[in-house]
Amino acid sequence: MGAFGVSVNQASTDLNRYIGMAPDNMVYNKSARTYIRGTKFEPLFLKPDASRYLSQLRSVADGIVDRADAWIGQFPSYDAAPSPVRGVNANTLRSVIAAIRRSEAIEVKYQSLSRPEPRWRWIAPHAIGFDGFRWHARAFCLTDQSFKDFLLSRIIETRGTKMTEVGADRDADWNEQVTLEIGPHPELSETQQKVIALDYGMRSGRAKIPVRKALLYYALKRLGLDTDPAARRPQDQQIVLLNGAVLGTETQAHSSASRMDG
Repeated sequence: MGAFGVSVNQASTDLNRYIGMAPDNMVYNKSARTYIRGTKFEPLFLKPDASRYLSQLRSVADGIVDRADAWIGQFPSYDAAPSPVRGVNANTLRSVIAAIRRSEAIEVKYQSLSRPEPRWRWIAPHAIGFDGFRWHARAFCLTDQSFKDFLLSRIIETRGTKMTEVGADRDADWNEQVTLEIGPHPELSETQQKVIALDYGMRSGRAKIPVRKALLYYALKRLGLDTDPAARRPQDQQIVLLNGAVLGTETQAHSSASRMDG
């Protein structure tokens, strides 16, 4: 009652009302002197969603959500394979977000791996992107006159801002969506293909994954589809790209012109 801020009378009224709506969902345990879940329990107000539950568990495991703030009542034993903590400076992130909100260009000192030393450049960010491992700013580079991805962790310093006329509406790759169609590797056995289909939520042997063209390269890389499937054993590759011929030209163009800067 303390958790919900209700009185004893209100709690009793709410419980009786719920029992009237779903009589098999709760039974009274005399020894514990409390209501417990019934064996015929069926959710009444919430549609079960495995993805939401596991996402909440992952957020707690990664330290993003405090255990006390999670909506999971009883936690199972859990853990997650650790990922390196990305060194994104809070002040840098705040400056980039502010530039996005104000539609401004911001001058950043950026360390690219294509150059030995960092250099100052003006970028006009309009969005934040995540490649599955790292966060980046999607921005128009005033130096190179093209839209690129700038890793937030590689922005060493920021300084002045100025107005810009280059907005998100000019970023064709960001605004255009393509659909990846994946299926089980054809060289797997029939039963193995069925398992892979279940793993990826496939229907009729395929799954469709919508993705922004600007994130296409990262999506293919994360799915292990950025290399020749024949280079790996079917048991390791597991899935193949079914519409590769359609995406071929777009993938090559994006890989060379619209990826991470350095």
